[in-house]
Amino acid sequence: MPVEERGLSSEPTLKVGRDRRLGNLATPISVQKLQTALHAKAKEEPEFRFYALYDKICRTDVLRHAYACCRANKGAPGVDGLTFDDVEQYGQERWLGELAQQLRERTYRPEAVRRVFIPKPNGKLRPLGIPRLAERVCQTAAMLVLEPIFEADLPPEQHAYRQNRNAQSAVREVHGLLTSGYKDVVDADLSGYFDTIPHVELMKSVTRRVIDRQVLHLVKMWLDAPVEEVDKRGRKKRTTTNRDIKQGIPQGSPISPLLSNLYMRRFILGWKKAGLEQRLSARIVNYADDLVICCKGSRAKVALDAMRQMMTKLKLTVNEDKTRTCRLPEGEFDFLGYTFGRRYSSKNGRPYIATRPSKKSIKRMIEAIHVQTSRNLEWLDAGEMVTRLNQKLGGWANYFCLGPVTPAYRFIDKYTTTRLRRWLCKKHKQHGKGIKRYPDEYFYEQLGLIRLPKLPQGLPWAKA
Repeated sequence: MPVEERGLSSEPTLKVGRDRRLGNLATPISVQKLQTALHAKAKEEPEFRFYALYDKICRTDVLRHAYACCRANKGAPGVDGLTFDDVEQYGQERWLGELAQQLRERTYRPEAVRRVFIPKPNGKLRPLGIPRLAERVCQTAAMLVLEPIFEADLPPEQHAYRQNRNAQSAVREVHGLLTSGYKDVVDADLSGYFDTIPHVELMKSVTRRVIDRQVLHLVKMWLDAPVEEVDKRGRKKRTTTNRDIKQGIPQGSPISPLLSNLYMRRFILGWKKAGLEQRLSARIVNYADDLVICCKGSRAKVALDAMRQMMTKLKLTVNEDKTRTCRLPEGEFDFLGYTFGRRYSSKNGRPYIATRPSKKSIKRMIEAIHVQTSRNLEWLDAGEMVTRLNQKLGGWANYFCLGPVTPAYRFIDKYTTTRLRRWLCKKHKQHGKGIKRYPDEYFYEQLGLIRLPKLPQGLPWAKA
């Protein structure tokens, strides 16, 4: 899924816990104190290995907050079909109490992960795992306890799934490197990163900090959980591929973001320990399975060869079809939905290196607007249609707010009003293009459609 389209439901469940507040959801003081103590211990003693964490995961306040985080993120039911409404009808405290009892008595066993496939921009399908509510709550509880520990160890090059870091901070970091002379770039792509992370090596990364056997057993069970799919005939089939080949973590599980960061940490630390950062003047910027290496001089090809060797040792595969080197400002490359390349100042015509929304990102937004204004939605009233469009436009602008974005904003604005005008004519069975009947002022002033270039400059997502 493109990073700019990753909404709250596709972020790790702990996001609400990291941000401390989502609506009326706040991390309880007791949980905050626990996390602060764990993080402080990990920070003060880099070699310390935590041996008594399982009882923290079983704590009532931790499980209760984990459930609240999962509830706030919503999400579809797992293989058992259990929904949040079902739990609340049964009794939330009663359900959590029974889950806590299973954990304390060591009788808890994870069920299969329901696998669905979501379309990717290139037409292929991305597998997404949907665990049961019980697994989501247990994994989130584990994240509440484990993440403060491992956060102390993650290097600054990693921007995904971390407090005060996101895709935009990664984009800013890359732009800062480019403008500081790191203009020879490795635009890297890994083949099936999440599906190929080896379990044995991954567990070594976990045990470097955690030696509580019960916690390690939980993580191992989640890694080995079977997968349930439904074929074209509606028949359910369960496989144990991850357990059999001992590799892969399910995308969609709350524990997966932390585990993926832990394994990518191996590459970043290995790069530094091998002296490649200094010798090649090569800096890494990583977001989940996306990464670029920015180099000074003409060292990108050497850096690419070194990266291939290290990834092979980590049992990961470089996607040679999508991995390339690029020299700025002559060339350009895409990273996290943005294109990095040469632009010219509108004031004096001087060239400079800038970011802008990539053509693929604009195309995906255009396609989303096209689908939203299709004929099968003519039953909506105009106000509801504009509300839905505003959600898409505001979300897109919320992410694409770096660099000279005004040309992209204007293009999308123009397409939106054209599609909305056509939709209204079809809805009311009117002939013509409706330009005079539905002028732009009608959309912006009466219906309240967002005009992207005119967004209030005080909003952080409007700065360009």
